[in-house]
Amino acid sequence: MTHRSPPLPEPAAADALLPPGDAGVPQPGDFDAAAARAATAARFTAAVRHIEDGGLRFPLPGSGATGLRFAALRGVAEEDLAVARLVEGHTDALAILAELGGPAPAPGQRWGVWAAEPPGEGVRAAHDRAAGTWTLSGLKQYASGAHSCTHALVTARTERGPRLFAVRLDRGTDGDGPADAERRTDADRGTHAGRGTYEPVPGTWPALGMAGSDTPGVRFDAAPAQPVGEADAYVRRPGFAHGGVGVAACWLGGAHAVAGALRRAAARRENPFTDAHLGAVDIELHAAGLALERAAAEIDADPEDAEGGAARRALRVRALVAASCERVLAHVGRATGAGPLCHDPR
Repeated sequence: MTHRSPPLPEPAAADALLPPGDAGVPQPGDFDAAAARAATAARFTAAVRHIEDGGLRFPLPGSGATGLRFAALRGVAEEDLAVARLVEGHTDALAILAELGGPAPAPGQRWGVWAAEPPGEGVRAAHDRAAGTWTLSGLKQYASGAHSCTHALVTARTERGPRLFAVRLDRGTDGDGPADAERRTDADRGTHAGRGTYEPVPGTWPALGMAGSDTPGVRFDAAPAQPVGEADAYVRRPGFAHGGVGVAACWLGGAHAVAGALRRAAARRENPFTDAHLGAVDIELHAAGLALERAAAEIDADPEDAEGGAARRALRVRALVAASCERVLAHVGRATGAGPLCHDPR
């Protein structure tokens, strides 16, 4: 039996402080990002089915039950933050399509919202006026669910400003038959990204803790797309701010999960310092939860943002929840040490 030798490390740069090591060379017990991505995709698919079956409720923002929506996001995030990243995107996409009059999603479709606009190349939309069609080209960063979503709402630059487009991502086969055609919906018309028009870019999502969220950059090359709303409609709608509060609900769910390690430590042994940290964490989680509950009630009272306070409310709540989550992380780390961080895969 022969064994392949691992690749030799690259020589150290002339000004390097450390000698070359084995960085980048797979080692026994290394984290398997592909496996994490596959496991998260399976749970995401199951969650979408659960939503469609009514077992997991996500009322639309402003429908009178926004609190239930935020509670569901928090609950999913507390169980699995990577899955929550995908579920939040899917449910946000459904809300956006409903608000902007976009194509109606079909059962089994898994949607993402790819609207990050960091500095760089970005995505450009081209309009063929004669044919009445649109295509997207360029690099979209932070595309969560790049391998597991069937469709995505993608922001792109146009001559009139940023605009939102629906793109079909699952490429199907060249031999799609009548049965496949019957399953297609308005969301697929003119949006089927054929071979070579859409590719996740390898190596653009090295995050370990959130590897399962599958958030690399993706490259479009004349990918067919369907406009959803007019230019700037995506950011001008009231739901843009409402959805931002929903993201904060996911942050809070993650903080609750982290706090679980401290609760378990406090239950195992009596320690006044651990108890003090636990009390501080409880205050943070309670305060953040109250802020989300109040935001949900205000959204339901003014879903169309007639009073103009949606953006300010979203910024306040997101800042408050983010600060609470940061303090929870600090308290849990100080109270439990490196154990949970190094050895608890949750």
